[in-house]
Amino acid sequence: MRKKIILDCDPGHDDAIAMLLAYGNPEIELLAVTTVVGNQTLEKVSRNALAIAEIAQMKNVPFAKGADRPIVREIEVAPSIHGESGLDGPKLPESNRTFNEKHAVELIIDLIMSHPEKTITLVPTGGLTNIALAARLEPKIIERVKEVVLMGGGYHTGNWSAVAEFNIKIDPEAAHIVFNAGWKVTMVGLDLTHQALATPDVVERIAKIDTKPAEFVVELLEFFGKMYKQAQGFNYPPVHDPCAVAYVIDPTLIETVSVPVNIELTGTHTLGMTVADFRYPPKPCNTQVATKLDKERFWNLIIDAIKRLN
Repeated sequence: MRKKIILDCDPGHDDAIAMLLAYGNPEIELLAVTTVVGNQTLEKVSRNALAIAEIAQMKNVPFAKGADRPIVREIEVAPSIHGESGLDGPKLPESNRTFNEKHAVELIIDLIMSHPEKTITLVPTGGLTNIALAARLEPKIIERVKEVVLMGGGYHTGNWSAVAEFNIKIDPEAAHIVFNAGWKVTMVGLDLTHQALATPDVVERIAKIDTKPAEFVVELLEFFGKMYKQAQGFNYPPVHDPCAVAYVIDPTLIETVSVPVNIELTGTHTLGMTVADFRYPPKPCNTQVATKLDKERFWNLIIDAIKRLN
């Protein structure tokens, strides 16, 4: 049986690759793509999502727009990494695709409630606003969701502050709700995703596929790499979001450690920090953090998915 997921995202260069991986991998049944404010405004990331769907020729996947602002905070976007459109670099196609008439939060709830328990995994790769709102609006989904596999946080490092990762910091209240809801949470954070570097040999392998989706990914990575070098000093860009999808496809790709994780909401210098408690003995908890990536198998998954999109 294919693994059913809802991809909640804010495309975003690495979100785009996550979408292609989710749709192109035969182990995944992509039930829906929902969008949330994050890397850019809701309107921009939603337009980007439909453009990516056009490039991949996605069929039978509903798209729904979600929250256009965080629960409490002001909107904070990331043009220094993703550009003014949220997906600068490649020329994006126009799309005649339309969004589901339901709000993303409603669609998430409806899908979870209409499928058997423990069959749907939520994969948020942006801020956690939609997921938190869904859990608050219909608490019954918490016990029905198989797992929440999110890209966000970091137990040793941050990127939007010294200790906070972007997806968590832009809506820490939403993250607090999600991490403390009681469902199983796997945090695929910076400690893991900074291992997923798009090195020149990887880009060359993708370019050799010689299809429109492959060309799109190469253009994505060229722009993404340039911006990451300028903004954060990386020689090669880390592709964060596909790591969460890859974990759902094959959990053996990523080593994890079960530890309690909570969100800092009040610290002057630590707002949005994902505080992972590694003290021994470990406490029973519903959260685990990703620690080590099998890089070769990870990139093989992505390259295989891109080939299948042809």
